[in-house]
Amino acid sequence: MKLLTAIIKPFKLDDVREALAAVGVQGLTVTEVRGFGRQKGHTELYRGAEYVVDFLPKLKIELALGDDQVDAVVETLVKVANTGKIGDGKIFIADLEQVIRIRTGETGREAL
Repeated sequence: MKLLTAIIKPFKLDDVREALAAVGVQGLTVTEVRGFGRQKGHTELYRGAEYVVDFLPKLKIELALGDDQVDAVVETLVKVANTGKIGDGKIFIADLEQVIRIRTGETGREAL
């Protein structure tokens, strides 16, 4: 099992959710986050005053997946979340040692 974490631009969420559902993803967690990478933020003008936005709004999507789903999900995320511009995001994949469904007590792959 794997824990996949993807950081994407907020306006891509609906497209990503629909595409993931099409490849068989049954659930995901979305968190609003702020951060920066190579794009280093930008400056904005508000009421005549210029200010720097260091941390840009992003969405963090977390998915618990079986090993057999990882490649399809990564391929889908790269295709759908891509705008071709800096700041499109990143995907992180980590091993998931154990999963337990609280309601039923199921463990492992059955709990996904």
